[in-house]
Amino acid sequence: MEMIFAETVNSSGAALPPVMKLDAVHKSFHGVKVLHGVSLELFKGEVHALMGENGAGKSTLMKIMAGIYKPDSGTTFYRGKEVHWNNPMEARNQGISVIHQEISLSPNLSIGENILMGTKYPRNAWGFTKWSEIYRKAEKVLRSIGSELNPRESVSKISVAQQQMVEIARALSIKSEILIMDEPTASLTDKEIEKLFVIIEDLKRKGVSIVYISHRMDEIFRISDRFTVMRDGRRIESGPITATNPDHLVKLMVGREIKDLFQRNTKTANDASTRRQPMLEVRGLSDKKTIKQVSLQLYPGEIVGLSGLVGAGRTELVRAIFGMSEVTEGEILISGERVCIKSPVDAIKCGIGHVPESRKEQGLFPNLSVKENILMAQLRAYRKASILQTGKIDHDADKYIRELSIKTASKELNVMGLSGGNQQKVVIARWLSIAPKVLLLDEPTRGVDIGAKTEIHKIISKLAEQGLAVLMISSELPEVLAVSDRIIVMHEGKIQAELSSREATQEKIMHYATGGTG
Repeated sequence: MEMIFAETVNSSGAALPPVMKLDAVHKSFHGVKVLHGVSLELFKGEVHALMGENGAGKSTLMKIMAGIYKPDSGTTFYRGKEVHWNNPMEARNQGISVIHQEISLSPNLSIGENILMGTKYPRNAWGFTKWSEIYRKAEKVLRSIGSELNPRESVSKISVAQQQMVEIARALSIKSEILIMDEPTASLTDKEIEKLFVIIEDLKRKGVSIVYISHRMDEIFRISDRFTVMRDGRRIESGPITATNPDHLVKLMVGREIKDLFQRNTKTANDASTRRQPMLEVRGLSDKKTIKQVSLQLYPGEIVGLSGLVGAGRTELVRAIFGMSEVTEGEILISGERVCIKSPVDAIKCGIGHVPESRKEQGLFPNLSVKENILMAQLRAYRKASILQTGKIDHDADKYIRELSIKTASKELNVMGLSGGNQQKVVIARWLSIAPKVLLLDEPTRGVDIGAKTEIHKIISKLAEQGLAVLMISSELPEVLAVSDRIIVMHEGKIQAELSSREATQEKIMHYATGGTG
């Protein structure tokens, strides 16, 4: 593929070397290759947009630049010299700061302490910390970015957007030569975003190089000088931002072919003209943080794909429906009847099952067997006169293992001894044991191989054919297109678009996911 390279020159017309260069960087986790020979050049005083779908490798590359990860192979050059960071503090001390997408502040400390964390606190002649000096320095940084926050206030008492401003202040508290911003505006208001852009322009004038990771096209074209698009752990194209446009970038981001995935026959799903009562209906649902007036309908026998980018509110919506987060307004109906769901127990009683995004942290009981994990949601049903019906438990466990083709040497085996795909099947089996009406799936095939992925797709499709209503979150656009009967696209906590399987394309989904309309 033809690559576009930047030409950065000084006032005399001579080419300038990059302030940082990554050359043929490879990185794997647990045998899964995440980066495939990625190269990147970052020049002084530029904003370099790093773009790609979720899972493209952007954050991994960023963490290698900042010393959080070590590359398996490849070379990192900084200020013209080869460097090998042993830890993030080494990189930070050399002028590389990171504003992470996931806020990593210490909530029990003050704003000032968080801003100056990692630096040497000023001390008096007796060795005691000079708190007044800490707060004075922190306040100076805060005021420089237009924030009126009190540096003495506890981080736990401020909003998520304000915490993001504290993250930015912390990154700016050292004299940075490279500033890496991972979705910095995800939690900010429009007014705060404008402040951030003023800060970025000021940093550029001072010669600071900025790597800017964002899915928001309007931001990319407003502040960036160059771009790099990544896909499936590879660099696809780089060039000046003036040489591209939003449609071109979207095509680069989603350019892979739809292959090796199960293709659902949507003719088996209910047609819109024959739909009757929704199995699940959500009306004007909002939570305290992310979800804003979301309404949707889910019918028996259909799979609805829930698409969107990181921070769009997909997981938050599913958690709200399942009673895992507080709903501030709106209502939920099951089979036309309004239900009150205040907890997961309430949701289960209403016939709702939930396969969470992280199976190991949220979906599995790691110290229990395959059998116990499968039937955990229904253990009470196996008690008769306070005696556990072990024969029925064994019979039902064998049934789900057989029906879902769970590969295990024994149902008594610890569940952590299974592969990722089989662990996910165990989580799905648990919810099938309650005979649900609605199944909420959050990234059901994340971290599983292509064979297990196809098997899980077949299971989901079969469940829909049996009358279940399925709402499935997936960050993989080919998966969404292959499995869904309808696709709902979220952007910044709201539903941006609804597409039928016939009209949906990767480009259309990405267009709406990045805030596009029409």
